[in-house]
Amino acid sequence: MYLRDLITLTSSSFLTYRMRSFLTGLGIAIGIAAVILLTSIGEGLHQFMLSEFSQFGTNIISVQPGKTQTQGGNVGIFGSVRQLTLEDADALRRLPYVEYVIPGLAGNAEVRANGLSRRTMVLGEGRDFGKAFTMKVQSGGFWTDADDEQARAQAVIGAKIQQELFPGINPLGQYLRVGGQRYRVVGVMESKGQILGMDMDDTVFIPAARAMELFNRPGLMEVNVSYRADVPADTVIRLIKERMIERHGREDFTIISQEQALEVLSSVLNILTFAVGALGGISLLVGAVGILTIMTMAVTERTAEIGLLRALGAREKQVLTLFLSEAMILSALGGLMGLLLGVGTAQGLHLLFPALPVHTPWLYAVLAELTAITIGLAAGVVPAMRAARLDPVEALHAE
Repeated sequence: MYLRDLITLTSSSFLTYRMRSFLTGLGIAIGIAAVILLTSIGEGLHQFMLSEFSQFGTNIISVQPGKTQTQGGNVGIFGSVRQLTLEDADALRRLPYVEYVIPGLAGNAEVRANGLSRRTMVLGEGRDFGKAFTMKVQSGGFWTDADDEQARAQAVIGAKIQQELFPGINPLGQYLRVGGQRYRVVGVMESKGQILGMDMDDTVFIPAARAMELFNRPGLMEVNVSYRADVPADTVIRLIKERMIERHGREDFTIISQEQALEVLSSVLNILTFAVGALGGISLLVGAVGILTIMTMAVTERTAEIGLLRALGAREKQVLTLFLSEAMILSALGGLMGLLLGVGTAQGLHLLFPALPVHTPWLYAVLAELTAITIGLAAGVVPAMRAARLDPVEALHAE
């Protein structure tokens, strides 16, 4: 059978039963559109979360107080036998391969300046915070004092704090009160926006030692260690663990590397993307049933045509190819329609709701189209085999 004849015979069936073919293809299209839409949202959320998580910087290892147990999570600052201290941070700073060590804790306090007040997040950080994390200072800089109790009362403010408390004024050298304590502004951060739900522009940074006093906390919430990019994270983790056990006498702390956190986050989001894609894939079963139905009806309605083809010399294999081709072409056209519908809907939602992260990988689009063709092939096998096995004489009598 020539390819031209195959195309003519298959297309004639679609043209003869236009509405029925359209509705069957629509069943496949809706299933593919659902898969594309859901996976686009899932993949968009995946990339959004990873990019948000990575904005803090790279090559970061976090040391937190409290040992993670199998029957519970990190008990944190409130249940640790021994708190993380500024001395611990200094000890880690002397380790090989370590570039910066940033002691940290967070709280909420009222800040006042120029007769204006605002309640905001206050981060107690080390002097190298701006170097270790991808947070740039627009003007001024971080304090240069050592991270100990002798650190002066100096603060770096976010862009929104500058707008709210120092409107039209250069804040450098000005004073503001944080929780009743007087601090001198030495820097203003570049606008960063929100990271993982935290508005970094609406933040005040003060020395960690001062923050411990301000919030009346006996220890740090964490110590972040920035290490050289050419050194494996496992090597640095081993050195940190040895030094901390040496100081604390036992492992009463938890070490989390950014690589490990990203791997866990990525695996969870991959499962989420697969799950929402599988939910959309359920609707493809409806399309498969539709193709099975229409191909079964086609065999019944075209029995005489099949008999004529066999009488003219068409072999079983050629009749089988004809009906399988019809099912595959019908599902492929439905799949293309579903791709256009799914991508268009996803992009339309993104235009209506810009905050909704949407991303459609081409791999998913190709897999969706291949899935549609496979479904058409699987659904058309039984009717095609039935058509190929019809007795030519009995088929001619069916007219």
